[in-house]
Amino acid sequence: MDDVDIDNVDRAILYALQEDARNTSSGDIAKRTGTSDSTVRKRIQRLESNDVIKGYSADVDYQTAGYPLRMLLFCTAPIPERGSLMPEILDIDGVVSVQELVTGEQNLLVTAVGETDSEITPVAQELLDMGLTVADEVLVRSHEATPFSRFDVERQGEDG
Repeated sequence: MDDVDIDNVDRAILYALQEDARNTSSGDIAKRTGTSDSTVRKRIQRLESNDVIKGYSADVDYQTAGYPLRMLLFCTAPIPERGSLMPEILDIDGVVSVQELVTGEQNLLVTAVGETDSEITPVAQELLDMGLTVADEVLVRSHEATPFSRFDVERQGEDG
């Protein structure tokens, strides 16, 4: 990925896909970028093959889907093992994401969802059984996300 040059067309593609990948066609992106449909498709393929675009996924509202509890578990793992533990952590029932943190004592952030407390509590126990320390647990009320603003070429043009 370090060798990939990202230009304004790539940024516009990334922004459009982050906004709504399901309902945005390469033709729509071509109009926004002033390029051709085939150029956009080739750029997307290049971004995918270089792991800039790692995949496409649904943005699920777990609460609406019947899983109202979202718990953040701040964990400490031995530094040499933290990255290699991530796939095993993702295999724990109820875990939806894990992030490797590089500052502070806690070096893994695990997100779990569940319908009840009794569904989330076993996640912490499994993390402990793996040899991790669970330093803090935080219950999340709501969560929102947005596309990365630096990929919004149109907005960058207005600001600069």
